[in-house]
Amino acid sequence: MPLHDFFTSGHSFLESENERKNKFQMLNIAIVLSTIALLFGITSNIIRDVYAIVFIEIFLVCANILLFFILRKNDNAFRIVSTIITIQFSLLFLALMYMYEPGDLKHVWLFTYPIILLYFQNTKSGFYWLAVMLCFLFILPFQTLFEVHYSLFQITYLSVALVIVSVIMYFYQLKMNEVREIILKQQYDLQYFNTELELKVEEKTRELVELNESLEGKVKEKVQELIAKDQLLTAQSKQAVMGEMISMIAHQWRQPLSTITLQISNLHLKRLLNQEVSIEECDKVLREISDSIMYLSDTIDDFQTYFQPQKEKSFIDVTELIERAINFLRPRMKNLKMQIIYDDKHKVMIETYENEMVQIILNIINNTIDAFIENEIQNAKVYIDLEENEDSVVIVIKDNAGGIDEENISKIFEPYFSTKGKNGTGLGLYMCQMIVEKHFKGEIRVASSKDETTFEVEIAKKLS
Repeated sequence: MPLHDFFTSGHSFLESENERKNKFQMLNIAIVLSTIALLFGITSNIIRDVYAIVFIEIFLVCANILLFFILRKNDNAFRIVSTIITIQFSLLFLALMYMYEPGDLKHVWLFTYPIILLYFQNTKSGFYWLAVMLCFLFILPFQTLFEVHYSLFQITYLSVALVIVSVIMYFYQLKMNEVREIILKQQYDLQYFNTELELKVEEKTRELVELNESLEGKVKEKVQELIAKDQLLTAQSKQAVMGEMISMIAHQWRQPLSTITLQISNLHLKRLLNQEVSIEECDKVLREISDSIMYLSDTIDDFQTYFQPQKEKSFIDVTELIERAINFLRPRMKNLKMQIIYDDKHKVMIETYENEMVQIILNIINNTIDAFIENEIQNAKVYIDLEENEDSVVIVIKDNAGGIDEENISKIFEPYFSTKGKNGTGLGLYMCQMIVEKHFKGEIRVASSKDETTFEVEIAKKLS
């Protein structure tokens, strides 16, 4: 039997019955310890040839063993057993006082009496027991049945000490009860909080599921509205800042939304073709869709505070940001069978705005993918390298998409300039340049030849 079951008499208790469980444990401990003390007393008395109380101690040991097994048979016997234990200790202590001399130091056991009274009895009955004990102590010098070796002064002294110990134990027990009440209240509050939190999580999860189901249609509608507004603002004034911001949002949302649509379509197509879709694959797609949604949300937050300098910065590895941007593009890369080659072991820590850095890498590689498709490149490759300087890091992105025409290369960072016709807003690289120069204290450069285009994004390692 485990030790904790041994001291609870083998009974099981609910969490709400902790106090009753503790009392069972303490009662068992009291029985065990008193039995050990009684056996010690029997042994020492026999060795010293003092048999006056040996038979009483033997009787109490047998009673303890009987009470020990009664507790295990019936958990409702606690009150009876605790009362019997109290009576035993009362009689034992009185016997020690009546039958031994002060020099034997048997009276020191008397001071364990308040602990037994105040723990196993309620406060009112405990003080009644104490009063009875004090009465028997004061009767001690005046009775004629037994020869008494304690003077009235010694009895008074012991009684005062007994009362003081009882008062100390009473206030200790009172304080422990207050602490227990506080702990129970905190446990209840915590359980209530956990229940409320679970309900809120379920509600938010349900809302997120509903949002995921309707997000594609709503976002498409919103994108169309943003495009319409952008066209209107462009006609009125290409210098209107609000028009630029709305167009930027639309531009940033297209790729993640296309990624979400493609992932959902792939799963739907597999189901139409009766292909088995594993749980792991579904979980992976759902995680990627969730990441895309979080990216969309973060993009909105970024644009809302775009011109505000108080934005949260973080220390992060540049390779992690590159991997995050590539993850958004994997469905397009898979269809194109292109490769992105970079050294994921080259760790460079920088202080930056994570989402904006991802947007820059995403814009550049996304433009490269469009060029691969337009020029029908068969062996499409993108090389990403990191050049670390003392105060800055340069992200070099090179592709073999066919290069940029010489007449266009000087215009690619201008707002609203695009070679994609209606499919482009001309804001992607313009936005990249603004972010790099205004927020990252850096510079974005481009070089192109007949076959290759190289972008260099130089940013400070630490933003003050």
